Amino acid sequence: MEILLIRHGESEADILQVHEGRADFELTDRGRKQVRAMAEKVKRDFPPEFIYASTLKRASETAQVLADTIGCPLRHEEELMEHNNGVQAGLSFEEAKSLKAPVHLHERFDEGESHIEFRMRIETIFSKILANSKHKRIAIVAHGGVINCLLRSFFDMPISKNFYFLNGDTGISFLEISERGKVVHFLNNTSHLETDEELKSF
Repeated sequence: MEILLIRHGESEADILQVHEGRADFELTDRGRKQVRAMAEKVKRDFPPEFIYASTLKRASETAQVLADTIGCPLRHEEELMEHNNGVQAGLSFEEAKSLKAPVHLHERFDEGESHIEFRMRIETIFSKILANSKHKRIAIVAHGGVINCLLRSFFDMPISKNFYFLNGDTGISFLEISERGKVVHFLNNTSHLETDEELKSF
């Protein structure tokens, strides 16, 4: 099975400089242009047969554009939502400094989930997707934190957060699971944004 991991486009939270997580912000106009560029690349180079997506607006809209461009089915999964950062969600970076940040993997912001709980949630939905999908190539459209957990799961990495995988706006990672084992074709490909200075994410 081939697996595309795709991060959503730029969201309003990026402009407002606030913590996102479970805060449900929409894409910006720039983000929508990024998504259209990504969708055309995916359609041209490696179209999936089925798409799974987070239900949060920024990822849901990204996935819908991709599904419409390719013409393939889309299923939304609540378990693919970004880390539940509780009371931190929607706060400005300055406001959030007054919160006591979790230090240990089992700790959480009030009304949120711990890193361990987050990792287990993503491990569970990833396992279900891999077990139930009969398609040769699928796409999972989600968030930076979710994609990090998916990659840590793919690489059989420990629960610790010693490694971080950078994911730009509409970054694409291409994985494969076959008889020869696990294969990484590429990570965080944003070449579809390189021809337009306005669309580059960093």
